[in-house]
Amino acid sequence: MYKISRIAAVITSLLPVVAMAQSIEGVVVNSDGKAITGATVRVDGENIQTITDNEGRFVFKKLSAGKNEIHISAANYAHLHQDIMLADDKVKTLTLSLSRSPIEVVDIVGTPIHMSIMESASPVSVLAGDALRRQQASTLGDSLEKLPGVNTNFHGNVASTPIIRGLSGPRVLIAQNGLDVSDVSRVGPDHSVASEASTAQQIEVLRGPATLFYGSGAIGGVVNVVDGRVPTDNTTQGEWLLEGNSADEQKLASFNLTTGMKSFAFYADGYYRESSDYEVPIAPDLDHDDEDGAHDFVVENSSEKSDGITLGASYLFDEGYFGVAVEQFNREYGIPGHSHSEEEEDHDHDEEEESVFADLEQTRVQLLGEYNFAGKVINRVNFRGGFTEYEHAEIENGETGTLFENETQELKVDIHHNPFDEWNGGLSLHYKRSEVAAQGEEAFTPPSETQTIALAMMEEKHFGDVLFQLGARIERVTLEANNLLLPTLEAHDHDEDEHDHSHEEEVETTTTRVFAVKHQFTPVSLSAGLVWDFTPGYNLGIAISRSERAPSASELMSFGPHIGTSSYEVGALFALHEDDGDTHIGLTDENIDLETANNIDLTFRKTQGDLGFVFNAFYNQVDNYYYQSATGLFAESGHDHGEEDAHDHEEESDEHTDELPVYIFETDDVILHGFETQLAWQASDEFKAAVFSDYVRARLKDGGDLPRTPPMRFGTQFSYENQRLSAHLDITRYQKQDRVAAQETQTSGYTLVDASISYDLPLFNQDMAIYLKGSNLTDTEARVHSSFIKDIAPRPGRSFALGIRGYF
Repeated sequence: MYKISRIAAVITSLLPVVAMAQSIEGVVVNSDGKAITGATVRVDGENIQTITDNEGRFVFKKLSAGKNEIHISAANYAHLHQDIMLADDKVKTLTLSLSRSPIEVVDIVGTPIHMSIMESASPVSVLAGDALRRQQASTLGDSLEKLPGVNTNFHGNVASTPIIRGLSGPRVLIAQNGLDVSDVSRVGPDHSVASEASTAQQIEVLRGPATLFYGSGAIGGVVNVVDGRVPTDNTTQGEWLLEGNSADEQKLASFNLTTGMKSFAFYADGYYRESSDYEVPIAPDLDHDDEDGAHDFVVENSSEKSDGITLGASYLFDEGYFGVAVEQFNREYGIPGHSHSEEEEDHDHDEEEESVFADLEQTRVQLLGEYNFAGKVINRVNFRGGFTEYEHAEIENGETGTLFENETQELKVDIHHNPFDEWNGGLSLHYKRSEVAAQGEEAFTPPSETQTIALAMMEEKHFGDVLFQLGARIERVTLEANNLLLPTLEAHDHDEDEHDHSHEEEVETTTTRVFAVKHQFTPVSLSAGLVWDFTPGYNLGIAISRSERAPSASELMSFGPHIGTSSYEVGALFALHEDDGDTHIGLTDENIDLETANNIDLTFRKTQGDLGFVFNAFYNQVDNYYYQSATGLFAESGHDHGEEDAHDHEEESDEHTDELPVYIFETDDVILHGFETQLAWQASDEFKAAVFSDYVRARLKDGGDLPRTPPMRFGTQFSYENQRLSAHLDITRYQKQDRVAAQETQTSGYTLVDASISYDLPLFNQDMAIYLKGSNLTDTEARVHSSFIKDIAPRPGRSFALGIRGYF
């Protein structure tokens, strides 16, 4: 650390120091003239901030002479930007007034320039504070699904990833403190995200220009989980939580703690969660045992047990900090619908079905640092580094059937410059290397290595009432695999009437081949946006972007059964060929190109007053979109069920229980368009009502629908809050989804009713609260259209969660 400080001191000495003003002294008040305590006051471009005291006062010293942009934010108030002109050796005294905002405004920390839901040209969302604690679930996608424009691919309560405006998988990056979480959740829907919401400070959802700093794998958006694992101050503070849930008998405990002394800060967090198979309501016509009405059943193999612990430490100095955190994350969970003894149960009901479960382990090391310069050019340098070892074993009959591994090294350096002609921003240097491997019966993608080197730029400037933002990124992506397989595949047309598996219907590929491939791509992404404050309390925003994405290893190289999606997947490097009437699968003749998204966002906001709203409309044309296309063929799953049931398969070959539909990754041009709206009315200091709606239409440009597109939904929330009591009622309507792809079924609409109540109990010098949450209070049968297993795993039925949390 001493060497780092010496190097920084040398660099600083080489940069000329600008003239300094003496100070700014001010007070922050509301529209009634009352002081606002705890407001954050920041000087944009200087990376200097402070918190107002009990009288709403703040002081800045040693600011640059000339124009300074002051930014103020506080809970339940609209943010305030104000330009302050400072002369040398002068003291400026200010009184700054904030207007109330019924829509919570939270700053984004995962971008190099300031962004929030009400001020950015890019559409962004944040889940933080009490709202995060109310909505947190055991999986990331389920935690975020109440945000406008964000849905879940719900996988039986044990796994889920976010769907942003109809895009997910390799197009949505899951990050933690700005670095790739580095699991395999983007490969399959049954793979859990290695991140925990109960220990997070806030979760950010980014779209548009802000995603440029994360790479081409974020073409659809970024979900950034923010925590304090690398502490930036040594104030003693923390949080703890105990909760139980009725639907799955879940037990949850979590805590986080920050403390320190002098120049050292320390951090620790941990959590433990255990749950059983969850209960679901079944409609009377599906319940053959009880004709008098519906009652609860359980989704088999949907239990989980998980825990994690993190230790972090930082060295703090006047110019910044440098710290490290080490996390151990463990999760063991069932995979609903993933069982290989169903035939045995059909023929001998006394035998138990063997469940398949996943055993996930991840060790993650994060290095974070910041150094602030008092120079003429460089303002601040942020450093992020990560090393992750991930292992995910699928256990069958007590043995590992398939093992997924991912080892990732990542380094990101953001260089922020001082305002130059009133432009604020900086450059980002990014390096990431990932080695992904899978071994076993469901290793449908060969071991591969992906390496990315990138340079990104983002800038913004105020032109009067207009904020203008620019972004650009260029990267070099290398994808390499040394043992790509072209196996022999026996497949057939599925004749439902005759179930004929004759030799004439079989499709065979060429002889098995093993070969090496290496692809290099140079994605370039550009964006521009502006926000116009055309009248006090209102603004208009527009953002346009052109983003390129390199295809993932699974999209290119897959060739095998993927039980998590109930399909036999074949990558875009392969294609169906017709030779003299015979069909076989061989290497494709098509070029492997970049996926390119051309997106435009329009936003209209009311930012102040008792009534606030945000209206977003978007149009996104994606050229060369990689997606799975049904071939109409079926192939054996390749699972070995043992010698005992081999005979059963021969006797009942017409059941097709071990067959999977064959899908091949193809490219086509697609169009996604839709909207997100939210409106909130602060009826009084205690009562607030809010409504929201979102919709996405996802289709092929030449006709046809993309699969598993979330339906239109709309909902409302009624809230009551005073000094001790907080109560919320949420009603959300999911419409019927009948715009479906080939071999996809429609999904009926449903309405969910959720409620929560919390009461503060200040005990033992702590702020404590006891709460009760009720979910799906009407016990509605609700099937998530975007889920791969919607037919066997609907949402949980009526459930209640009772908990207590404390802050200190």
